[in-house]
Amino acid sequence: MNLDNIRIVLVNTSHPGNIGGVARAMKNMGLTRLCLVEPRQFPHEQAEWRAASAADVLENVVVTATLAEAIDDCQFVVGTSARERRIPWPLLDPRRCAARIDGISEREQVALLFGREDRGLTNDELKLCNLHLNIPTSEDYSSLNLAMAVQIVCYELRMLLVAPQLPAAQDEHWDTPFATRENMERFYAHLEQTLVEIGFLDPAAPRQLMSRLRRLYSRVRLDEMELNILRGILTETRKWVERGRRAGN
Repeated sequence: MNLDNIRIVLVNTSHPGNIGGVARAMKNMGLTRLCLVEPRQFPHEQAEWRAASAADVLENVVVTATLAEAIDDCQFVVGTSARERRIPWPLLDPRRCAARIDGISEREQVALLFGREDRGLTNDELKLCNLHLNIPTSEDYSSLNLAMAVQIVCYELRMLLVAPQLPAAQDEHWDTPFATRENMERFYAHLEQTLVEIGFLDPAAPRQLMSRLRRLYSRVRLDEMELNILRGILTETRKWVERGRRAGN
């Protein structure tokens, strides 16, 4: 993945605040190349205010009069689309689209197009694309703010870039060995005996209590130290039960 070969292109953006929001979303994920095609208002203080610490992205913005100028040197162009087209076009979600861009961006110029806030990209603009991108949203509310849409796509690109550096699953570097099946069975026997002694479990009517407790402890995966702690609690509980019985006599 080469983020320097990926540009975000906003077409005919109407609100300058959205431009600033997009700049901030891009910088969060390590992208810096922003191109504006015939923005309604830019430069603008609202864009600068919304950009926060991403002022450098705005300072390096490329502004063009036409979409053709913005993407003429690109070999791979992706257009965001929120609706079905009469003529089917290759269509991917952000995650699969990022995977497609991953290798391409190493050797080619890539453009990600985002359309107007109220109606997106036109059919003619989408025809310039190699691929269409759709962000799956809830049918109850499918409207996405422009900066949010850019953030989602940039996040998927970022994840592919940093995946090799992310920490491994916790299980791989746990500080204590996980309990063996043999020791877990001893624990369950100890637990059942203790529950019977304190009157919580009636052997004549167990009501699947032990099965549910097995499911609970299997779900969390106890390590040997945690198992020893629990068995210590059970041992002390049984001692208190025995003391109570002796005191009652």
